[in-house]
Amino acid sequence: MGPAGGEARPGRFFGVYLLYCLNPRHRGRVYVGFTINPARRVQQHNAGRKKGGAWRTSGRGPWEMVLIVHGFPSAVAALRFEWAWQHPQASRRLAHVGPRLRGEASFAFHLRVLAHMLRAPPWARLPLTLRWLRADFRQDLCPPPPPHVPLAFGPLPPRAPAPRRRASPLVDTEKERDHDTEAFCTLCARVLQDEEGPLCCPHAGCSLRAHVICLAEEFLQEEPGQLLPLEGQCPGCKNSLLWGDLIWLCRMGTEEEEEDLELEEEHWTDMLEI
Repeated sequence: MGPAGGEARPGRFFGVYLLYCLNPRHRGRVYVGFTINPARRVQQHNAGRKKGGAWRTSGRGPWEMVLIVHGFPSAVAALRFEWAWQHPQASRRLAHVGPRLRGEASFAFHLRVLAHMLRAPPWARLPLTLRWLRADFRQDLCPPPPPHVPLAFGPLPPRAPAPRRRASPLVDTEKERDHDTEAFCTLCARVLQDEEGPLCCPHAGCSLRAHVICLAEEFLQEEPGQLLPLEGQCPGCKNSLLWGDLIWLCRMGTEEEEEDLELEEEHWTDMLEI
């Protein structure tokens, strides 16, 4: 299997978090947001609007980030999740979720919505992790998260730096270029082009390299009605692989992309709050 929910993934981070207000005057208020840097983002919220926080949280702190959902494959996927969590009654994916009940605390309502989101398409098939940053706020979700969505606790561990190039565990790409050789898909035997970003099995000793579509079709043989795999057995070493882990390992970002996304985070936050 790939990285566990409690371990740090290398590369880019996209998370959607829930803030809880500790101010006695506003205690119980919550706020849902998107971030690529949880520690920095909560500091901005508590520093106020002029320091990068949101207008809905400005002047009402202190705020505590009590949980975060992470593991999204892109910023767009995380932002769509954030929007639906903020506006469940406007999302066609959540039409089955009832409105906030009379007497239902905002925190409890948001947890109820989250529980249904993790079970609804397309989010039910993403390699997400539900992390409780404050154990004293933890509550069991109903319905519980899918089996492939792990629960994690405590602060996020430091992330490993993102490499500039993903290489197969057993293939020396420099030697490939020097000898003008071509790599082939293990499944269809067609040439793997550099720009296609082949998927590689992370297990030592396995030489699997495959087109994304080829491996997806292989994994989906047991689920013919689905478009996105959850997991499958490696055709090479027969180990179980999570689809999300393969995508992360294949498409890890560069340090430059991280810097760009930090700027984009504030831009997107402003747009969503208009």
